[in-house]
Amino acid sequence: MINLGLSTTVVLLPQDINIGPNSNGLPGISQLKSIVGASMTVGLILAVLALIVSAIVWALGANSSNPHLAGRGKIGVLVGLGAAIITGASVALVNFFWNVGQQV
Repeated sequence: MINLGLSTTVVLLPQDINIGPNSNGLPGISQLKSIVGASMTVGLILAVLALIVSAIVWALGANSSNPHLAGRGKIGVLVGLGAAIITGASVALVNFFWNVGQQV
């Protein structure tokens, strides 16, 4: 409420703005979705490759009594699994936080 010093008072009400994402706002959205999907596929393939290579390094380090190599292999396995989890769950994570943000 704003008092103008006169006998009248102006009441300002907040505007109700309702904006959501749309898929036809810009040209090329479908191509962008295709690129993101292909990037997710490449990310998952690279995560599997990292997991395989790290497991091999872990096995070689354990069998050759090299604790440094075995430790690096273990870390690589965890990183590969984490990358696969994040890549696979990225859409669900974004949707979850989008819904949380809409409730604010």
